Amino acid sequence: MEYFLLDGTIRSYDKVNESVGTNQSTQQVTEQVTTPQPSGLFSSIPFTIIYIVFIIILFYFMAIRPQKKRDKQLKELQNEIKLGDWVLLDSGIYGKVAGISEAIYTIEFGTNKGVLIPVLKSRIVAKGEPNFNVPE
Repeated sequence: MEYFLLDGTIRSYDKVNESVGTNQSTQQVTEQVTTPQPSGLFSSIPFTIIYIVFIIILFYFMAIRPQKKRDKQLKELQNEIKLGDWVLLDSGIYGKVAGISEAIYTIEFGTNKGVLIPVLKSRIVAKGEPNFNVPE
């Protein structure tokens, strides 16, 4: 037969008798194994709840709030665009606004004055003329 000792080791019945210091082979050794209860400040349930709430608040201020702020600024930029403004699309293409409707801008691309392409307002990421003076 094998028994668990409090230090977590497994020993046979004879080794338990030797470690206890008895010579009787018929003595039964009973040990009560208890799970240790966590103690201290960092093991309480209220601390765990406070820790989780702190992580959620930190995540909100580090990730969600700045993203909402950027989205709001982008929406304002997209609504401020007027005819003749140069815009940058999310694909990296610059164009000049030739027409405005509720959800779509008509953009003129390149030097061909007849090429007009409808683009969703949400695809415009910046406003401003392209820099044609590329350093070599």
